[in-house]
Amino acid sequence: MSLDAPSLGCTDTPVLKERGQREVFCGLTGIIWLHRKMQDAFFLVVGSRTCAHLLQSAAGVMIFAEPRFGTAILEEKDLAGLADANVELDREVARLLARRPDIRQLFLVGSCPSEVIKLDLARAAERLNGQHAPHVRVYNYSGSGIETTFTQGEDACLAAMVPTLPASDAAELLVVGALPDVVEDQCQSLLTAMGITSVRFLPARRASDLPAIGANTRFILTQPFLADTAEALERRGARRIAAPFPFGEEGTTLWLQAVADVYGVTPATFDAATAAPRARAAKAVAAHAATLRGKSLFMFPDSQMEIPLARFLARECGMTPLEIGTPYLHRGLMGPDLALLPHGPALIEGQDVDAQLDRHAGLAPDLTVCGLGLANPLEAKGHSTKWAIELVFTPVHFYEQAGDLAGLFSRPLRRKALLKGDAA
Repeated sequence: MSLDAPSLGCTDTPVLKERGQREVFCGLTGIIWLHRKMQDAFFLVVGSRTCAHLLQSAAGVMIFAEPRFGTAILEEKDLAGLADANVELDREVARLLARRPDIRQLFLVGSCPSEVIKLDLARAAERLNGQHAPHVRVYNYSGSGIETTFTQGEDACLAAMVPTLPASDAAELLVVGALPDVVEDQCQSLLTAMGITSVRFLPARRASDLPAIGANTRFILTQPFLADTAEALERRGARRIAAPFPFGEEGTTLWLQAVADVYGVTPATFDAATAAPRARAAKAVAAHAATLRGKSLFMFPDSQMEIPLARFLARECGMTPLEIGTPYLHRGLMGPDLALLPHGPALIEGQDVDAQLDRHAGLAPDLTVCGLGLANPLEAKGHSTKWAIELVFTPVHFYEQAGDLAGLFSRPLRRKALLKGDAA
């Protein structure tokens, strides 16, 4: 794959590692998009009422809906060791599966409370598998926010699934990362147009569609935060295709080109498959780039999507990144995007929110990407902000979403300009 990288790029840019107070959601948040994707799965959080309130608030589930997640509440007697939490968990799981026979995959999701009392959910999942297999497959992963950021919930979920996937010697492409169904269909259509038809997705929409893995599996990530999942797939013998992430016209083209290079797709076939959607994407981005061009950008660490998004905003929208913070910087996954990112911004790994707020005040950027906890105070001081979590909940991948992605960043600046006009 040929990367049209700037001569300097950010490949060798020193990274400032900060450790201090953090402002992030916990990994339970990932359930909100995972339960929509996996149609016969159920996510059972073993946690407190606070965990339940977080999920209900974040999901916005109406009272007549039948969601595919819930919370097994740890009461005071559980936390005090006065009740056998495993016995209670087994009883609640049995009640759930009896009421919901459509469930084929059950995820026991650990939380801060369950980890503090050292409830062994991995062993519980093994025990429950013995009781409910083969009708239901039970997995376990941690959604605790003690030492993680919120997107790691998806990574932990998918990584927990990989060891149980069947083995296969079939030569297949595996696209990894939870995508909205319409975006997954667009991805499938592009790959089919390139002549690549043996394609599987993880996570799959249903348990019956789960992929098989082996030495002939090639996989490519769609999300920048799937480091543990990538390592788990490599331990199964699968080989990763390195590429920039498919945000914007350029990112999508280079992502597809990386696949095309591996599968021997001819330039003529590649151009025929991508020319029309590339043109639509470039036109859609240009409509927003007029607002973004020349504006400065500051990104607080939140979603682990910051580096590829900064690459998109700098190269396709003409913005000037001043500081790019990310919770974790995995150079193996971020290498292609770092090579493309124009030299100049400070790169920060981790968070010391007070120090970052001080730097932000000194730089006074035109647009700030941050978590919900910081957005309102910064808006009150006159800064234009974009909620980082919206970039995970909104379809932003591949060509047809490129204009929508750019619009997420242009709208705060347009809104501010309109408000100034009204004030004048």
